Amino acid sequence: MKDISNTAVQQDRNLPSRGRVLWLQRTFSFPTMLAGLLVVLTVLTVRSRFDDPDMWWHLKTGQIIWTTHTIPVTDVFSYTTNHHAFIPQEWLSQALIYAAYMWNGYSGLMLWLCILSSALVLATYFLCSLYARNAKTAFIGAMTVWLFGTIAFAVRPQLVGYLLLIIELVLIHLGRTRNPRWFLWLPALFALWINCHGSFFFGFLVVSLFLFSSFFSFKSGSLVSPAWAPHCRRMLLLALALSSVALLLNPDGLKQVLYPLNTILHQSIQLKNVEEWRPTAMTEPRGIALLAILLCSFLLVIVRKAELYFDELLLLMLGTWMAISHERMLIVFGILSAPILSRQLSALWEGYDAEKDRIWPNAALIGLSLLVVVLAFPNRKNLEGQVEEKSPVKAVQFIKSSHLSGPMLNDYGDGGYLIWALPEHPVFIDGRADIYEWSGVMGKFFRWETVGDNPNTLLDQYHVNFCLLHRWTPVVNALRLLPNWKQVYEGKRSVIFVRTSGAAPSK
Repeated sequence: MKDISNTAVQQDRNLPSRGRVLWLQRTFSFPTMLAGLLVVLTVLTVRSRFDDPDMWWHLKTGQIIWTTHTIPVTDVFSYTTNHHAFIPQEWLSQALIYAAYMWNGYSGLMLWLCILSSALVLATYFLCSLYARNAKTAFIGAMTVWLFGTIAFAVRPQLVGYLLLIIELVLIHLGRTRNPRWFLWLPALFALWINCHGSFFFGFLVVSLFLFSSFFSFKSGSLVSPAWAPHCRRMLLLALALSSVALLLNPDGLKQVLYPLNTILHQSIQLKNVEEWRPTAMTEPRGIALLAILLCSFLLVIVRKAELYFDELLLLMLGTWMAISHERMLIVFGILSAPILSRQLSALWEGYDAEKDRIWPNAALIGLSLLVVVLAFPNRKNLEGQVEEKSPVKAVQFIKSSHLSGPMLNDYGDGGYLIWALPEHPVFIDGRADIYEWSGVMGKFFRWETVGDNPNTLLDQYHVNFCLLHRWTPVVNALRLLPNWKQVYEGKRSVIFVRTSGAAPSK
């Protein structure tokens, strides 16, 4: 009896040490180490991607929201659109971007980019781990999203939208495999999503595809559609109905809900001329990767090494169509295909075994990852250098020092920076392609820029007094030949022309 008592006491004394070992195993596990490597890779990728042309007008809009406590619903930055109505589809993300700037200037914005980009990759890793139950193939899934995410990593609201898309997929998976009540988080997600980014529309398509596939139950070779429990389908249907109502919780009502459809159906000039909206070149690395993933997935099905679920097939079709149609949608394909690829590969690769984990090597790699992230984070001088390299910083300084008077005509890509750095001069055009297409300005500008029309026609119509353009813009050579225009500045990337024949034509 005494020996039994002593054994019990000894076991009680060992409990704290066992708890510490368990904590160490979980904290410095192999999956955690892989997550650290993903963060390092992401930070090294985005550290030189600070100055996106659209970042600046998002930042300025966020400043207006913070300082005036109102959400702009008409254009306040350009003199060419006549205060055209503006859909505030990203106002909440813009406010968060400006909050980062208020906290620590350029460094705050860079931290925002590092955190959001890393969260996107890590959330994919978590989703793939849930879906495949294999940390190794989940890592491949996360790398897939990293690869396609390089098209989208920038200080822009789209990162928030794509992160919410991954969270939606997590909720749907948990609702199907654990408890249908997880579906009831979807309405709250969509209420947030519609105020952050227009990608909510794709999210709504995704949940609709899951609901559609839930009505089918069959097995045809390696293509399978598992039966859904009726109460699970009813819960998803309820969640989708409530999500439809939640989408109306935005500043512009139904217009904001329908905005993505407007972009696809009624903004042909933007889709044709803005680079990120062009079709994906299948001969470029990301296009080749897309074909390789599809080939791998379907080849595994053909040779009967893995099954493909019906809902997965629908998601692959949706993601492929969007990615082939528009280069910027490659990341959507990556997010939709990553968990599918991870699951299919999981049967071919031995899973993670906690019993074989090596705590201290993992801890060393995790510590090294943290050190690399800290050292890789760019300082303010580096960030200022990136801005100067990609934006007309010197040209703006020249305009201010020379006291040039407007109206000003500027390049499409520089409009965002000018909104932020030169607010006293309303821009001619900027990255908000929607309002410029609606107001008819975009078509005129692209014809003028490529010398499709007489350059003087547009310059006289808008009474332009000076032009700030990229050196490589085709119309620059034409302006040098016009008798009433004179080049007064030339830098590494920008040139400035001023009207020399007196005042601009009167109205």
